[in-house]
Amino acid sequence: MKLKKFAFPTAFTILFAITVIVVGLTWIIPAGEYQRLSYNSAEPSLVVAKIDGSHEVLPATQATLNDLNVSIEINKFTDGTIKKPIAIPGTYERVAQQPKGIMDITESMVKGTIEGADVIVFILVLGGLIGVVNQTGAFNAGLTALANRTKGKEFLVVFGVTIILSIGGTSCGIEEEAVAFYPILVPIFLILGYDAIVCVGAIFLASSMGAGFSTVNPFSVVIASNASGISFIEGIGFRTIGLVIGTLGVLVYLYWYCKKIKKDPTFSYNYENAESFKQRFLSNYDPNEILEFSWRRKVILCLFVAAFPIMVWGVMDMGWWFPQMAALFLAIAIIIIFLSGLKEKTAIDGFIHGASELVGVSLIIGLARGVNLVMEQGKIADTILEFMSHIVAGMPPSLFLLAQLVVFICLGFIVPSSSGLAVLAMPIMAPLADAVGVPRYMVVSAYNWGQYIMLFLAPTGLVLATLQMLDISYNKWLKFIMPMVIFMFVLSATLLLVQVAFL
Repeated sequence: MKLKKFAFPTAFTILFAITVIVVGLTWIIPAGEYQRLSYNSAEPSLVVAKIDGSHEVLPATQATLNDLNVSIEINKFTDGTIKKPIAIPGTYERVAQQPKGIMDITESMVKGTIEGADVIVFILVLGGLIGVVNQTGAFNAGLTALANRTKGKEFLVVFGVTIILSIGGTSCGIEEEAVAFYPILVPIFLILGYDAIVCVGAIFLASSMGAGFSTVNPFSVVIASNASGISFIEGIGFRTIGLVIGTLGVLVYLYWYCKKIKKDPTFSYNYENAESFKQRFLSNYDPNEILEFSWRRKVILCLFVAAFPIMVWGVMDMGWWFPQMAALFLAIAIIIIFLSGLKEKTAIDGFIHGASELVGVSLIIGLARGVNLVMEQGKIADTILEFMSHIVAGMPPSLFLLAQLVVFICLGFIVPSSSGLAVLAMPIMAPLADAVGVPRYMVVSAYNWGQYIMLFLAPTGLVLATLQMLDISYNKWLKFIMPMVIFMFVLSATLLLVQVAFL
């Protein structure tokens, strides 16, 4: 009897299984909470959310923070630097167990999708914009022109994209926004002779490595430093060294992989899906069909490309988030429709088709958020943090920092949001450094490096949405990414130990 070949589960099945496991954990892990502190700008005042559901209003002064053992400057609250409620050290209490049931499995999936509506709309509008541009023939004409100009120098494109995305990650924390770059860059990489894995490497891996070794990223290292009561400038030298070495590591790894698949396409980790992948992203591209790269198509492509630096500028300087980014892409799509001369029905059909291509990606994001909802409602995340804080307390400096790195790798799975993990964990973990005799900025480094090591692997983060978009199974991704996970862990541990040695 011939055995059927094992098919690795899809992203949807993986997330469903994780949701079931987390629901089970709410019956096993004791429920508990920290009191939370937030700033009310309307009064102004500091508000302590008690575990019993009541609220205590306190004066917005440094003395109040000192009384609460919160080592943060009051201006970090009043100027809006810290927006989310932070955990108050020493306030953890056990609460009544709140186990989730069978109905919570599917309900959390639905609620997570609703909660992720802003990201989902952004992705669907992005898909619609791509569909409109495809209808104009601008992609096809542009790709033909690019293929003719990059023969023999293909890796320079990968090199350039990797450097730009790494800088974007370290400076402004490009993560979910990176999804917007796949539709424009994936066809280019395919024309250059590369595969889906190279696309993820140059975009997701590079941006995540940059964010992992953040220098001035406001969504991770800056907010973590503020929540630790220090300036983000502290420790920036070692973070910069890590950024340079980490980015070089990505480039060397991608160069090795690109050289391998250029020599033998069957070496590709995703070779069995190569044709379907090309059909998906190059369905309108025919190398034998020479479309005129007219001024109209050039303008359309320029408008399409311009949307991305405008998006980055809006996030960094204007405080944009997904609704504003979606509105930008929708505006560009409308302008292109009028400029293209397409018939109204043709343009709308293109928009709808493009959006439909990314429905699966959108749902993955919603399901991943559902897992986090179960942990929040089951009140087990704070218990895990309290447990881990006791594990690392009182260790020798070197062992303390290595333990912190491992702790934040684990916490990165439980709280995949960099800003969310910062305001939850740093007020608890950073003061432990004082007792051990190491500067708090080293704990900030351990937080940043640890959570991003997990980001490469965690199904609760962005990775499954990325793989769904590019039709890569999770096991193929693990095969590709594990050498970089080990590399980043060794690099992070080495940098932490070197910092201790310089004390």
